Amino acid sequence: MKHIITILFLFIGFQASNIKKESAFQDGEWFKFEMSYSGFLKAGNATLSVKESTLDGKGVYHVVGKGWTTGPVKWLFKVKDRYESYFDKETGAPYKFIRKINEGGHTKDIEIDFNHSEKKAIVNNKKHKEVKTIMTEQGVQDMVSMYYHLRNSIDIASLKQGDEIKTTMFFDEENYGFKLRYLGRETIEVDINGSNVEVKTLKFRPYVMAGRVFKEEESLTLWVSADKNKIPLKIKADLAVGSLRADLVEFKGLKHAFPIVFKN
Repeated sequence: MKHIITILFLFIGFQASNIKKESAFQDGEWFKFEMSYSGFLKAGNATLSVKESTLDGKGVYHVVGKGWTTGPVKWLFKVKDRYESYFDKETGAPYKFIRKINEGGHTKDIEIDFNHSEKKAIVNNKKHKEVKTIMTEQGVQDMVSMYYHLRNSIDIASLKQGDEIKTTMFFDEENYGFKLRYLGRETIEVDINGSNVEVKTLKFRPYVMAGRVFKEEESLTLWVSADKNKIPLKIKADLAVGSLRADLVEFKGLKHAFPIVFKN
C-alpha cells in the first residue's frame, strides 16, 4: 500500500504550452482525497494546500501535500507522508522540495534546493547525512510544483484526442521523463463536499513502468476538470495485485467558478 500517496502526487499532470495564462489556483486552495483499494476497501486520505509565502526574499507558493493510511489498512501497513514545494509565484520554477515519508517503516527525509541558472539540484539526504549535487534539465519541476505549473499552462482548446504530452521532473536524485496521452472528454459523477454531482472532465492515460507495482505500461487513468481550475477529480491505478483509486471528496478556496450539475 505504500504507493498510494506517490501515485496521487506523481501522476497529476497534463498538457503544457509556452503561452502564459491566467492562474488556475490561488492562496488558500485546499483539496482532500480519499484512497480505496480494489474499489471497496478504504485505504487512506491525502490533502494538498496552497499558501503564499516568501523564500530567500522571493515571492513563492508553498504547497504542502500530506498522505496517511486509515482504518484496517493503517494497522496492516502504516503510511505517513509529507511533501512540500516552494515555487516561484510568477514562473512556477521550484526553489525547494521536501519529502519526508514513513511507509511501513521505510523512511526518507530528503530536502532539495534547485539552482536553475546552473541547472543543479542540491540533494540533502538527512537520513543518511549525505549531500549530493546533481545536474538537472532546463525547465525541470519537482513532483509537486509540476502539477501546479501544468495547471497554469494547459491549453484546453488545443488538445486533440491521442495527443502525447512529455515533461521532465526531478525526484529524489534523478531526472525523469514523464509522458501521458490525452483520451478525450468525459462527464463523470463524483461525490464532492457532500453532494453527488456531474462534472465535465479531460481524461488522460499516463505511461508508467510495468512490473512489480503496475500491471502494465498503461495502468493509470486520471480525470481532470475541464474548466479554469483544472483540478484532479479521480485517479485509477491497476496494480500487479488489485487496484487503487483516489477520489477528490472535499475542496475549498478555488479561484474560479466550478461548473457542476447536482444529482441529488
